[in-house]
Amino acid sequence: MASPSSHGVTRLLKAWSGGEQQALGQLVPLVYHELHRLAHRYMARERHEHTLQSTALVHEVYQRLVDLQIRTGA
Repeated sequence: MASPSSHGVTRLLKAWSGGEQQALGQLVPLVYHELHRLAHRYMARERHEHTLQSTALVHEVYQRLVDLQIRTGA
């Protein structure tokens, strides 16, 4: 699967901020996939005995984003 274009993500972000809730449903899988791809590349450079998996790293990032959104009221 190819990386999502920044134009497509920007369009979905604008649509979502404009009140189109279905845009969020399209946005989340794109962002998740990109985060997972980046995490996999990052973790591939870690030492071999490192136990953190790329999926766990993505979930940690997602949790922090959600917590930040809740704290800021965004």
